[in-house]
Amino acid sequence: MQYHGFDDTEFYVSSIEDLPKLGLAFDYINCDEVLYLFSDPAIGLQAMKSVLKPDGIIRANLHSSLQRTHFYRSQEVFKMMGLMDENPEELEIELVREIMKSLKDKVVLKTITWRPEFETDDERLLMNHLFQGDQGYTISEMFSALRAAELEFVSMVNWRQWELMELFKEPENLPAFLAMSLPETTVEEQLHLFELLNPAHRLLDFWCGHPNQGQSFVPVTEWTLDDWQEAQVHLLPELKTPELKEELVRCITQLNPFEISQQLAIPENPVFVDSTTAACLLPLWEESQSVKSLVERWQKLRPVHPLTLEATTEGEALEVVIQALTGLERFGYVLLDCL
Repeated sequence: MQYHGFDDTEFYVSSIEDLPKLGLAFDYINCDEVLYLFSDPAIGLQAMKSVLKPDGIIRANLHSSLQRTHFYRSQEVFKMMGLMDENPEELEIELVREIMKSLKDKVVLKTITWRPEFETDDERLLMNHLFQGDQGYTISEMFSALRAAELEFVSMVNWRQWELMELFKEPENLPAFLAMSLPETTVEEQLHLFELLNPAHRLLDFWCGHPNQGQSFVPVTEWTLDDWQEAQVHLLPELKTPELKEELVRCITQLNPFEISQQLAIPENPVFVDSTTAACLLPLWEESQSVKSLVERWQKLRPVHPLTLEATTEGEALEVVIQALTGLERFGYVLLDCL
């Protein structure tokens, strides 16, 4: 932890069930790749809830049974062969490789589950084909566990990749039945429908907390001009790397579009900002900025309209900055705080 500049960190080795014995309360609990190993995930959730502060948040996840169904078939195959009777080691790993490579390429299980990295990466093979205690869940089962633990669902961690409307060619022109029924469905029903239609995510990765502790907020898309003028802009910390800033400066200098998504592939398709917008956002790599300061910076970068040559007004600059920040906030590249 010294590398990251923390000198007040404590480490404990303990089971989740023993968390209350620590006598501590937490603002944030990150439980990654653990819950699906419980016989009942609600047990783990209840233990974490017992040490969570009233306004705290838990991040946890479960394996998706729909996305990993073929790996569960693979595990069943190797259980039948006795390769998972005890903790699989080097012998069992090599036997799995030999068996999978001996299958014809068109065999469905091989086509779907066998990847080049499994031929050399022991850990990946163990965590898939020979994963002991692996269990999968659906969205409905995830919500059932939350209800059993008396916790409230907040959001999927990668919520942008769970947008139901993104699965349709024309979200604004749905078949009449869907257009009438989908708005009436609950969040749970929409997420479950998404996984049935498109089980693309290995993890059901979610945030949750104590019931009725959520604070109301106004979405950015509903902000007034007054809200924007008082807002503060923060750059996502993961983007504050020397390499990305160097690339940003290069693009600004050479008047090239800047791919802000190269560090984090959110969404899956690249996201570019033009060189002038990139130059306007450059101070964010040093510290957070007010929208007002970015508007002033835009007016210096674009003092006149390129067609009319009339001076860029504060209102025009604000409109451009709002449009840029709204798009970047939607994908999480910037965080906006309305003071």
